[in-house]
Amino acid sequence: MTLSLTPGCGTTKALIVGLLSGAALTVLLTGLFSNKAKKESLEKDDERVQVSDHVQTEIVDGVAGLIGNTPLMKIKSLSDATGCLVLGKAEFLNPGGSSKDRVALNMIKTAEEQGILKPHTGSTIFEGTVGSTGISIAMIARAKGYKAWIVMPDDQAVEKYQLLEKLGATVEKVRPVSIIDKKQFVNLARERAANFSHGEAYGYFADQFENEANFQAHYTFTGPELYRQTGGRIDALVLGAGTGGTLSGITCYLKERINNLKVFLADPQGSGLFNKVKYNVMYSPTEQEGNRRRHQVDTVVEGIGINRLTQNFERGRRYIDDAYRVTDEEAIKMSRYLVREDGLFIGSSSAVNCVAAYRTAKQLGPGHVIVTLLNDSGQRHLTKFWSDEYLKAQDIYFELKPEETVHDFVK
Repeated sequence: MTLSLTPGCGTTKALIVGLLSGAALTVLLTGLFSNKAKKESLEKDDERVQVSDHVQTEIVDGVAGLIGNTPLMKIKSLSDATGCLVLGKAEFLNPGGSSKDRVALNMIKTAEEQGILKPHTGSTIFEGTVGSTGISIAMIARAKGYKAWIVMPDDQAVEKYQLLEKLGATVEKVRPVSIIDKKQFVNLARERAANFSHGEAYGYFADQFENEANFQAHYTFTGPELYRQTGGRIDALVLGAGTGGTLSGITCYLKERINNLKVFLADPQGSGLFNKVKYNVMYSPTEQEGNRRRHQVDTVVEGIGINRLTQNFERGRRYIDDAYRVTDEEAIKMSRYLVREDGLFIGSSSAVNCVAAYRTAKQLGPGHVIVTLLNDSGQRHLTKFWSDEYLKAQDIYFELKPEETVHDFVK
């Protein structure tokens, strides 16, 4: 009997069905795994998009996006010395190094909204300033496509002129004279803008002293920031004034929301605002004939102090409860004291604010919250306020002795 190894018809069909079923199952499983992989890939892509979108919300738009939302810090040495919580808003952390970044940005944005300024047309922004506002304008002008022309007294710290030049600004230095003089730095900036004419390019006089956008920058931004950072718990606000925009803007915002808030003006020697607030007389002892050493405010402090009333100051003057006059000696020693005790390197106007903040804390007593602004750092005051050689040459050098405390030098 012979056995045949050749499969019959039924066996062949079974084999073919088996092969086809296996192939179909392979295709099906491959599809399932492929779809699952695609789904997982899409989910990961969605996650990446979500992460990217989240990160995008943390990215600011250029230099202007860096301005504002500065931290509020406890000044430990002054808090410990008074039993109060003495807080300083670190405005020196703005990209241009001072609180004037807020003002410059808002003045330029307002002019753009009003159709006065158009970028990349050769338009030039003119301003009369002792330095900080000019530096802020020069920085923002560069970022937005404008030119800057800054007119300054010729007796300011050298590094301010250097910063302006590095930012591409035209710097015009003039002799310090009274505001009634046509060649006074503010008046000259106004004249330069009025006479500027180059086709579609426009000459814009920023006019920080009288421009309402100065006030609005602090009413709209700085005031709300302070209210949020403190939870609305502020007993006293202590600020110096130059243009008056910072003091008035913050004061008007906070007074509307904090019923018992006290506001104190910190005024350097040589300024007339102290007497205006205290006695409604615009006068400084250095105005007396034979006493004045300089043509402007007679102090080593730069950035605050003035001998006229501005519209920006007038907006908030009715809310000022009291004023302190701060001497050069107090300001100089306070700056050195804060470096020694806190590692805090501040400029001259910030030192004046801190002297007045300490006095306010002592006057109100322990347990109160005192807020001031740290307008700029000592880095732009190296050749004057922070230069022992300069202070000695001007006969206004005051050494902080190792054993001296804030109780000793603040009168």
